[in-house]
Amino acid sequence: MAAAFHPPAEIGREEIFRASEGVLARPDISFSETETILRIDAAGMEWDIGVMLYEPDREADVPIGPDGRKIGVFLTHGGASDWRSMEPLARLLAGKLGYRIASMTYPGRLYLPDPSRDWPGDTIRGDGTVRTPIWLDGERIGDDEYEVVHDASMRARHGIRPNARARPGTRFHDRMASWPLAFEDAMKAVCRRYFPPEEYSIYVHGHSTGGPFVNMLSQRVDNVAGLIGVENSPFGYIYRRMAGREWTGPFTDLLIRNWREIARYRGAEALKSEGPEALMSLAALMEDVLDEWSDSTRFPQFKAEYIVHYACTPALEAAAEATAARLRLCPAAARELTQRYVGMGRELSGPGARPVPPLLFGITAYSRDHTAEKYRDIVVPAYRAMNPAPKIAVVQFGAGIHSYWAPEEDLPMGTLPAVIRLWEDAISGGYFLV
Repeated sequence: MAAAFHPPAEIGREEIFRASEGVLARPDISFSETETILRIDAAGMEWDIGVMLYEPDREADVPIGPDGRKIGVFLTHGGASDWRSMEPLARLLAGKLGYRIASMTYPGRLYLPDPSRDWPGDTIRGDGTVRTPIWLDGERIGDDEYEVVHDASMRARHGIRPNARARPGTRFHDRMASWPLAFEDAMKAVCRRYFPPEEYSIYVHGHSTGGPFVNMLSQRVDNVAGLIGVENSPFGYIYRRMAGREWTGPFTDLLIRNWREIARYRGAEALKSEGPEALMSLAALMEDVLDEWSDSTRFPQFKAEYIVHYACTPALEAAAEATAARLRLCPAAARELTQRYVGMGRELSGPGARPVPPLLFGITAYSRDHTAEKYRDIVVPAYRAMNPAPKIAVVQFGAGIHSYWAPEEDLPMGTLPAVIRLWEDAISGGYFLV
C-alpha cells in the first residue's frame, strides 16, 4: 500500500504560480448554486440560517475519497461577512474538483429582506444608531434595545471600536445570550441535511473567525473527516494564546465595524510585504482602505463571536446563565448548559468524546495574525498536547494575505488555486485516513 500523502512544509511562489495555472486550466465541471434559508429551533427561539449549496449537475462528477465516500466540504466565512465572501473558494472547489459544498452564514448575518443580500447604508447611521443582526425574518432590533459604547481597551491594535450593548430584558439581549447555541445547532443541521454519513465524508473550513467554530464542529459530527484550513483560526483557547491577550468584553456587546477593521490588516500586510517604506505612502494606503470600506458596507460588518473566538469563559458563563434564567432551567440543567457554552472554546475530552480528526492548516506569506512562529510555538504544541493528539500539519505559502483569494501579480486568484490543489492531494492521498 502506498504511503499516505504528507503535506510539504512550504509551497513557494513559483509553485503557487504553477498550481494556479494548472488548476485554472482544468476543464470546467457544470454545477448549480442553490440558496436555502433553514429555520431551526434553538434555546427556545426560532432562527433563520442562510446556506448556499454548490454541487455538480451530474452526481457522477462528485469524486469518491479513499474512504469510499463522496467528498463534501462545509464552509463558513470570517468575522466581517456572510456566505458571499466564500464564493471564490466554493465555486472553484465545485467547478474544478467536483466537490459538494455547503457554505453557511453565521446566525444573524444574512440580510434577509433583499435577495441580493446587500446590507443598505453604512454600519453607523448619521443619527448615531447602528446596524444590527437579523436573526429571524421579519424581526428587527429596535434602537431602544441597545446603547452605543466605545471601547478603547485595544486602541493600538484596533483603534476605538463602537459596540451596541444589549439592554437587559430586551429581545436583543436574549439573542446575544443564545446565538452560540443556534450556531452549533445550525452547523449540525447543515451537515445532516447535505452530507448524510452513509454517503459523504465532510472536510471543514472556517476562514479566520470561522475557524474555532469548525474546530468545534469536527468533534460533534461523526462523518467529519478533517479540517482543511488556510488562515483558519484554531480552537478559541489556542487562538487566545496566539493573540497574546484575553477578550474582556461582555456577551452583550456587538462590535460595529468601520474602516478601522480594514486598516488594521492592510497596515500589517503592507509592512510585511514592503517593509517600513510602506509608511512613506500612508496617505495612499489610507485612500485604498477607505475605498475598500466603501465597497464593503454591503456585507454585514458586525461581530458578536469574540466570546467563542477567544474562548472567553466569563462571558460564555454569563451568556449561559442568562439563557438558563430565560428558559427557567433547573440548577442541574443550568450547570449542564454552562458546561456546553464553555466547551465551545476547546476540544472535547474524556470518555465518549470523539477525537479531534486530522488537521491541515495553511498560512499565507503576509498574514497579520497567522505566522509561522505562532504555529510552531503555540498552535502545533497545543494540538499535540491533546489526548489523543490529532494528526496536524502546517503549510506555509510563499504568497498571499489573510484574504487568500485576493489577486496578486501573476496570481489572478491569489493563493486560492494552490490551496485547493493541496487539499485535493491531501484528501485523495489519504492524509485524512485514521
